[in-house]
Amino acid sequence: MSAMTFETIVASDAPKAIGPYAQAIAVGAAGKVIFCSGQIPLDPVSGEVVSPGEIRGQTEQVMRNLSAVLTAAGASLKAVVKTTIYLTDLREFAAVNEIYGRHFPDQPPARATVQVAGLPRGVAVEIDAIAVVPA
Repeated sequence: MSAMTFETIVASDAPKAIGPYAQAIAVGAAGKVIFCSGQIPLDPVSGEVVSPGEIRGQTEQVMRNLSAVLTAAGASLKAVVKTTIYLTDLREFAAVNEIYGRHFPDQPPARATVQVAGLPRGVAVEIDAIAVVPA
């Protein structure tokens, strides 16, 4: 039986962690499971919020950031099996759902969407993910 390994993922094409957490952790023995921290709409170069007050632009940036983290882990959005979407206003759900759906056209992952009182840096959306990459 293979020993379980843990790998901290650092994606240069996604914003650096803004607190004491990793962008993602990959766990593997045969294949690997990747646990991605929530991504918010930060520009990975400037560290600034993208599209303040505009949910569509924020959601696009979140999906780009999530994709970059997965790429750094040796995966892609196609490997995602579960996401959680955090919104500060559920009335924005349809717009977020439209953008999100474009990134998962074939087999969308399981998902939960919740409204929260607030998110880091005053953003409107955050998405985390779990991906599985077979051996």
